[in-house]
Amino acid sequence: MDLRRKLEILADAAKYDASCASSGTEKRDSRKGGIGSTEGMGICHSYAPDGRCISLLKVLLTNACAYDCLYCVNRASSNVPRARFTVEEVVGLTLDFYRRNYIEGLFLSSGIIRSADYTMGELVRVARTLRREHGFRGYIHLKTIPEADPALIEEAGLHADRLSINVELPVETSLRTFAPEKSGAVIRRSMARLRLKLDAAAEEKPGRHRPPRFAPAGQSTQMIVGADGTNDRTLLDAAAGLYGSYRLKRVYYSAFSPIPDASRALPPAAPPLEREHRLYQADWLLRFYGFTVEEIAGAGDGMLPLDIDPKLAWALRNRDRFPVDLNRADRELLLRVPGLGKKAVDSILAARRSRTIRFDDLARLRVPLKKAAPFILLSDHRPAAHLLESETLRARLAPPPAQLSFGFP
Repeated sequence: MDLRRKLEILADAAKYDASCASSGTEKRDSRKGGIGSTEGMGICHSYAPDGRCISLLKVLLTNACAYDCLYCVNRASSNVPRARFTVEEVVGLTLDFYRRNYIEGLFLSSGIIRSADYTMGELVRVARTLRREHGFRGYIHLKTIPEADPALIEEAGLHADRLSINVELPVETSLRTFAPEKSGAVIRRSMARLRLKLDAAAEEKPGRHRPPRFAPAGQSTQMIVGADGTNDRTLLDAAAGLYGSYRLKRVYYSAFSPIPDASRALPPAAPPLEREHRLYQADWLLRFYGFTVEEIAGAGDGMLPLDIDPKLAWALRNRDRFPVDLNRADRELLLRVPGLGKKAVDSILAARRSRTIRFDDLARLRVPLKKAAPFILLSDHRPAAHLLESETLRARLAPPPAQLSFGFP
């Protein structure tokens, strides 16, 4: 099989892994020589927190796999074309694509071949070869295999910017049903070891003999949405636990995609893409807006509404907290106002130290006025008394299905 055909198969097979991001890495000093950069202009696109687009070569080392996870298109029993790169081929593609300015880094995963240790060793060889033999200073994200020898995972962290271990299904009974070769306990134990290494690296004081860096962009994971009956509350509870216990940089949510020759245990159709998006918004509220899982998804059946974002849904369930006086409320309460993001809140707090905030100021801050207006109070704006109580308010604020907003807040 020629290299082009291998790339077609193994790049397509990698598209189901959403835990691919380059945010949080450190810039390597290009003055020391070598090629590549984690910054600049540039396959697969990921985004840093500042909105900067990062282009990555996203491939599998092989899509052959000894495991038979029912939800995975590359499972052992799947009837798909198989391919496998050599270590040298992945290294060559990465360097060639970088020199052509197609990419700024590599995201590398793999099916399990021979054993977990053998596969992890091959992934490490790719990263080690790029770093040591070719001086590659671009971004590297390696998928780690929790069943592999901890020494191999530790070595991976010396060469990679980020490591990820996918939880996939947070409920142990679902994992046993759909991925019998995997264990939630083993996955979490591997995450815990990574956290200890990351904590130790963070505690090292700068000095003349500074120890080697270890995965400076931290660790991430992915959970599959809609493959089993797990509701949004359970997914968010799991995410909150992972952030708290293992200090993950990101939890990624990947909507289940129907696959050829699928098991009857799987749903026949994919969940709405809006569900994945609402989980990302809820995750943002957990991490940066001070919300709890109970506040976001504690009502009803534990599912997030699809027609409105979770912050607006919370506000509509707690109408007695509104309207909020933007010139008096503290930061915590301002962050709960629909339409107000962190930057807008910080700008409001800074501006009101010297003057009174007026309605026109919100337009200059690019606050979505239609969403925010019913929930705020200003000297020149007071929402109609009946507006918050109206049962039609939700319908007025929900975007038409064809215009569903994928922005935030």
